[in-house]
Parts: sequence; structure tokens; C-alpha cells
Amino acid sequence: MRSAPGVVPAGAGTHTQPFLGKVISVAVSGTPQTPEVDLASLDFWGRPAEERDHYFELLRRNAPISRHEPLEDLLGLPDQDRMYYWAIVRYEDIRRISRDPVSFRSGDGVQFGDVPAELLEASQSFLAMDAPRHSKLRGLVSSAFTPRQIARIESGIRVNAKRIVEEAATTGGGDFVDLIAKRLPLQTISDMLGVPESERERVMEAADTLIAASDPEVFGDREPIEVLGAALWTLTEFATELAKHREQHPGDDLMTALVQAEVDGERLTHAEIAAFLVLLSVAGNDTTRHTTSHAIRALTLRPSQRALLMEDLDARLPDGVEEFVRWASPVMTFRRTTTREVELHGQRLPPGEKVVLFYHSGNRDESAFERPWEFDVTRSPNHHLGFGGGGPHYCMGASLARTQLTAIFSEMLRQIPDIEAGEPELLRSAFIHGIKRMPCTFSARA
Repeated sequence: MRSAPGVVPAGAGTHTQPFLGKVISVAVSGTPQTPEVDLASLDFWGRPAEERDHYFELLRRNAPISRHEPLEDLLGLPDQDRMYYWAIVRYEDIRRISRDPVSFRSGDGVQFGDVPAELLEASQSFLAMDAPRHSKLRGLVSSAFTPRQIARIESGIRVNAKRIVEEAATTGGGDFVDLIAKRLPLQTISDMLGVPESERERVMEAADTLIAASDPEVFGDREPIEVLGAALWTLTEFATELAKHREQHPGDDLMTALVQAEVDGERLTHAEIAAFLVLLSVAGNDTTRHTTSHAIRALTLRPSQRALLMEDLDARLPDGVEEFVRWASPVMTFRRTTTREVELHGQRLPPGEKVVLFYHSGNRDESAFERPWEFDVTRSPNHHLGFGGGGPHYCMGASLARTQLTAIFSEMLRQIPDIEAGEPELLRSAFIHGIKRMPCTFSARA
């Protein structure tokens, strides 16, 4: 195979000049191919995952690290604020970078697209921090998740999952996202924080907007930065007011635990609590919601896997849930920034370089998974990257996400075992592998 213009092939030696470009040329089975790989275009991220991974497969094989133009700008940032980036597409490289916070920092932001610093501070909480501040803030938040809080949350998840599917079961179908997928995470987060019933839809709509603002349906005829700002203000204002209320009127919820959390005499500020609520509203909602949608679609297209799962649902569901998350890869990208000169596959990266971790590509890496494009509910072990590549920024909510997925699929496959999902309508996003709408049908229960 010949190497591709615009990318740095593995084993090509040490380079000092940037490699840019949107097209890679390879020879497959002796036949020259020149598929376009424009990772900077948001249209690329609206394509089906199978189609996108054709290009990631070429990168994994020929250019495990390659430099690309900045992601398409929707926020109107000055050119000097937008950075070229290095694409990291192999499983082991993603794990290595995730577990080396000394060489790869998070404090410059963790999203693929470049955003203003004030948005980072208000929306990404300790996700976009480095030690020691990251350790302190994550420790304070973790202290609020007492065993009693976790037991209360998990019990609520099981009760809510049963009720949600019972209510859906009488309908015979509809939009799966509205009917089932989005309801459990919405209920879980609202119950955790003590969000009043009257505010729940407004809070979750704002959280949805934050991750979907790159989709034309979301921003419409408004400027995306205006839409983002309004959603962020809604969540920040709500969190601040709720924190103040819980200081005066404690309840049996996570918000009360957050305002009371104390480690070595330090407490969370209202701004820190608000930023964490924004993070929780986004991460806690989308991971479970979109994994649920992608997984039910995969089970519809592969009835033998559904049958295998249902032969012994209790025993096989834990492995099935891990495969659901690997398959969906609901968070597709995160970013790091080099703190010092590092070398990857013979390419030297100086300090201050932006690197983007492509989790979906890592979860399809042939060197890490046997038959990676085969959906296998019995796959074990399954050390996927669906909750990150490990290290200090490993997903704090992974356990709760697993609990939600186990609960909702246990109820669906028992109460409406013949449920089938139609063609999904995908979110155009380089961050979340989202499904906006997807029809479903099943035999209605009386």
C-alpha cells in the first residue's frame, strides 16, 4: 500500500512538518482508491457509522496518527482560536493517551470543536480540568455519592424502568426515543437532583440543545452560539437557584448532598455545582438514551442475537449491556492537548498540540476486538472505550449507566419482547452518536 497525502503513516519515521489534507489515497487489493476523508465536515458526521468507519479503517491501517484541518466552525470563532488537530484512531493509542494526564492535559477543553474558555468553565466541570483542581473537585462531587444515595438512585431506576415500559406497552409503538429511550435518563437525573416535575422537560431540553447545537434542526435560523448560550444559561440559573434552595431546605437528593459535601474543610461553590449539573445533565442523559436506541435497532436487525439474549436474559444481559455500549459508542470523540514533546508512531508532537481521540474507531479496531463489526451479545471480555480509555477522566457515571441499561432492557424484553425498531434519523454531531427519532412497533398490551 502506498501512503496517503495529508496523513502520517505508521512507521514513516520522524517528521517535523505538519501533514494536512482531506483526501487519503490507498491501494486496496492492488486497486488504487481515493475516498475523501473530511473529518472536519459536519456532513461527514451525519453519515451512518458503518459508512464513516470505512474511512477510519483506512486511517487505522495506514495512518494511525494524522493531522487535519479544524472542525467546521459554527460558533464564529476567530481563525486564531481554531486549531489543527491530530486524529488518534487506534484502540491502544487512545488508552495510552487517556492514562497519561502528565503528557496530555484536559484543561484546554475536551470537545472536538473549539469553544470559548468561558463556555468550558461553565459547562464541562472537572471533565475539562487537570490535577490538582480536577482531583479536588471530583473528590468533592464523589463524596456526595454516598452508599445511601447510590442505593436510592438504583432502586428508583428499577421502579421507573418498569413503569416506563408498562406505559409504553399499551401503545403498540411510536417514536422509540420519545416513548422509551429518553424517559429513563430524564427521570433518573431529575430524581437524583430533586428537580421539580414542572421543570424537568425544560432542563432536559436545554441539556439536549448543548450537545445537538451543530444540527441545523436545533439552531434553525438562529446563530448556534446564541442557542448554546441560552441553553447554558437555563441550566446554570436553574442549578444555582436549586443549590440556594437546598442550602435552606435540605432534601433527600443529590443536590442537597452536593451543597453539604465537604473534604478537608472545602465545599463546592454554586458555580462549581452549576457546572457539574450541566455536565451531569448532558452526560447522564445522552449515554444511556442513545445506547438504548442503537442497541434496540441492532437487536431488530439481528434476531438471532435477540433470541440468544432472551434464552437466559438474567445471565446474558450483563455482557449484552457491555456490547450495547461498545456498539453504540455514544460519545464519539474527546480532545486532549500535549503538555510536552511526545512521540507516536514515529511522529513528534510538540507541546500545545491538539489531539482528538476517536472512541468509535477504537471500538472497531481489528487489533483489539475479534470481528469488531459483528454485534455479539456474548462478547467477553469486552474492554470497550464506551466510557473512555481509563485514567483520571474515566466516566464517573459508568455504573449508573449500566444499571439503567440493564433495567430498561430487562423490562422491554420481558414486557414487549417483539419490539422492532425502524430506520433511525441520526443527529449531525461530531461528539454524540445520537438518534433523534426512530419508529418502533410491537404488540400492544391491554
